[in-house]
Amino acid sequence: MDTKKQIDGYIASQSDAKQSDMNTLHDFMLNIMPGCKLWYLDGKDSTEKVVSNPNIGYGHYTIKYADGKTREFYQIGLSGNTIGISVYIMGIEDKKHLAHAYGANIGKANVTGYCIKFKALKDIDLNVLEEAIRFGIQESGKLQ
Repeated sequence: MDTKKQIDGYIASQSDAKQSDMNTLHDFMLNIMPGCKLWYLDGKDSTEKVVSNPNIGYGHYTIKYADGKTREFYQIGLSGNTIGISVYIMGIEDKKHLAHAYGANIGKANVTGYCIKFKALKDIDLNVLEEAIRFGIQESGKLQ
């Protein structure tokens, strides 16, 4: 199955309210990152064991490990979870930046080193989320 169909199926599998919010966020991401690489990770490891929530990824950057190995991964991720929705902003070296720069103004959200988690889209300020996402894209782009 192609990535777009996997993403559409994943979003359709959510509750009605979460499905609506995730469709809005998916379109929001495609407007911020037109033509970006799309990812769908089903949350399973190589043995088919569930190790995380499924997630949608946007863009890509190269993670460089201390041993010289590299791995390609998405810049921004989107996932439904038991509480609501998580937006993952990858490739930011300063793990305190998101919380300090956006936590106070984003609304009802838990902001950690690389994740912004909220119950529903109506609970957050989309302009602040966009600022955080654009910052993350810029920062992960520096790692290329």
